[in-house]
Amino acid sequence: MSSTANSPGHLLTDWRPEDTQFWDSTGRRIANRNLWISIPALLLAFSVWMVWSVVVAKLPAIGFQFTTGQLFWLAALPGLSGATLRIFYSFMIPIFGGRLWTTLSTASLLIPAVGIGFAVQNPDTPYTVFLILALLCGLGGGNFASSMANIAYFFPKRSKGNALALNAGLGNLGVSVMQFLVPVVITAGVFGALGGEAQTLSDGGKLWLQNAGFVWVPFLLIATLAAWFGMDDIADAKASLSDQLVILKRRQNWIMCILYTGTFGSFIGYSAGFPLLMKTQFPDLDMLHLAFLGPLVGALSRAGTGWISDRFGGGRVTFWTFAGMIVAVWGVLQFLPLGGSGGSFWGFFACFMALFFLTGVGNASTFQMIPVIMRREVARLNPGDQPEVQRRKSEREASSIIAFTSAIAAYGAFFIPKGYGTSIAMTGGPAAALWAFLIFYVICLGLTFLVYTRPGGILHAIEHGRAPDGAAA
Repeated sequence: MSSTANSPGHLLTDWRPEDTQFWDSTGRRIANRNLWISIPALLLAFSVWMVWSVVVAKLPAIGFQFTTGQLFWLAALPGLSGATLRIFYSFMIPIFGGRLWTTLSTASLLIPAVGIGFAVQNPDTPYTVFLILALLCGLGGGNFASSMANIAYFFPKRSKGNALALNAGLGNLGVSVMQFLVPVVITAGVFGALGGEAQTLSDGGKLWLQNAGFVWVPFLLIATLAAWFGMDDIADAKASLSDQLVILKRRQNWIMCILYTGTFGSFIGYSAGFPLLMKTQFPDLDMLHLAFLGPLVGALSRAGTGWISDRFGGGRVTFWTFAGMIVAVWGVLQFLPLGGSGGSFWGFFACFMALFFLTGVGNASTFQMIPVIMRREVARLNPGDQPEVQRRKSEREASSIIAFTSAIAAYGAFFIPKGYGTSIAMTGGPAAALWAFLIFYVICLGLTFLVYTRPGGILHAIEHGRAPDGAAA
């Protein structure tokens, strides 16, 4: 069986993860190998995607004369390009195969990493070059969509939620790893003469800002080689673009886009905006060294709670996650320095840690919902197909929806920080933006209940072995 599953050329022509005997004898080992190669590649992708948020804050200190508006756009563009690239990356795995695409997409991150390393060493580097590099950092954001689509093919329904949670959660750690590692490596010439000369600060200190890009290069090379020599393609996962675009007609695709925007969009948006929000609301406190804890908590909670959704159902977990996020945002509002009060930093910080934790739980639970929903939907929409044909279609559509929803949700990396800025500009504080986020979570909670978890909803009906009622279908 092993030789059939693992054909020459890394193409798996016989892949039946729902077959318990096949899974125990062959499938689990192959799936886990692909997962544990995918995770570090995705972690590096998140690191490169978000690295510009650290680089841009240091540019004025080493002699670049960019305006505040120009710096803002450099910080925002990776979020915009990453989210947009995810739309295209959503459809790449069935066309190119997981092994080839993971190799190419990981190798592509060398371009912005090396580019940043050289560009920051010359104060005369044109602003347009930095704009291009900021856009190219979005390649890291795009990788998430294809990575999740690929891993979704490998695992059976009973463990898919946990596998996706591990891939995404440990991959999300790249944000926290970057926020912790880059401020350390830019203070020393860790690459010696090969890394270039230090930049001199106004106070006489030294900075090696190029290390913010160069530090990822050796790891990216290792991850690229690991993907090429260690990963596999699944023959059944092959599909044309037209076959995949059918998800745009699926009502469930668009509902899950909204829900995942509420979870992952919040995670990546809060990660991008948390340091600046802390600095603007509590300017007398130097607490930016704690900013990495938010993405760390969110990533670990995603990786560690996927089993809860597999055990209790993704819809039920998603419902209570949004309820908790509503309470957490309300808590943040209570501790902000509003109405003349000085606020409470530690209350503010604790509520945000709760928010980050809940976004991680919700990231895992929403992704667990998608394969379950599409197994029922494909069978309902194609009643004349054989069960095995329905299974393959549902796997393909679920994988494409997972990738597509991640693309839409990634725009949170731009809109949440922009929401803070707009709210502060118009009202003097971020409260209006936070109230808008709270209202959005109320909408997400309502959708989860009405469509999925209420008696007669899709997931409730699946759990009880009944057809969903007309309103939910």
